[in-house]
Amino acid sequence: MTSSRSSKDCDPLSDALLVLGASSMRRTKLVARGEWALSFPGLARLKFVAVLDGRCWITLPDVPPQPLRAGDTFVLSNRAYVVASDPAITPTDGAALFKNTDEVLLGREGGETVAVGGGLEFESDAARFLADTLFPPFMFLPARSPMAGVVATTLALLDDEMSQARLGGSLMTARLADILLMQVLRACISEPEAAHAAWIGALADAQIGHALRLMHQDLARPWTVEALASAVGMSRSALASRFRHLVGKPPLNYLRHWRMLLARNALRHEQTSVGSLAARFGYESESAFTHAYKRTFGHSPRRDARQVGAL
Repeated sequence: MTSSRSSKDCDPLSDALLVLGASSMRRTKLVARGEWALSFPGLARLKFVAVLDGRCWITLPDVPPQPLRAGDTFVLSNRAYVVASDPAITPTDGAALFKNTDEVLLGREGGETVAVGGGLEFESDAARFLADTLFPPFMFLPARSPMAGVVATTLALLDDEMSQARLGGSLMTARLADILLMQVLRACISEPEAAHAAWIGALADAQIGHALRLMHQDLARPWTVEALASAVGMSRSALASRFRHLVGKPPLNYLRHWRMLLARNALRHEQTSVGSLAARFGYESESAFTHAYKRTFGHSPRRDARQVGAL
């Protein structure tokens, strides 16, 4: 069985979000006046926050505070953070404030800041791959970015839907939030800093992005570093070094991990056998596939297969 697809059809980002069990987070809105500071924990999610009006600061662990103004958007992956009118203010628990509501109003007087948040949540056991490989802890899209205008249009629609009680409003805000996040991710990897933006930044690199797409197009092919290097016009050593620098894993280590994530997803959600998956992902035998699976997850594929009754 082949997993081959044309380059036009190959979309590693969509592949990743599907396999990681991505689902829309609830959308939230903050209207804060005067002096305030809120802290939020790092969770297994890909979260965006966009400043609609006013100014504030974001502080990340071990990073100097960064000012934000209207039109700025940031995306976090598994990272705790603080947003505040002044980074010197001791924060209160923002997650607790939003526990039973989607909109929080702080203060009555002083300068006003309005921000909206949303994003994607992931299956809990996919969080490590999310944190270690796919996305950097923090991505920032300033209002001055050439792509910010596109994002601003979607953001205005999202804010309008969140501010009104309309039929289908919940579905509309969920879809708009997902679109907004994808627009921000696209814009972030087009920025000059994208070369340092983990796997998603590597997709924008001409040669490493090509190598990633080749692997995703044909997962059953017995890829070698030499074959990938030849296909993208690099030496073996140059490909191995640059791939590890951008993605955080050696090429074949990444390929194995990706194959196993797909395999586990199939075992949990399809009526499929271990033997058929071995063939699907290019392993010469069921035992070789099982060894790779154990190496990745620490247990045999049959443990996951039993959840849906596959043999």
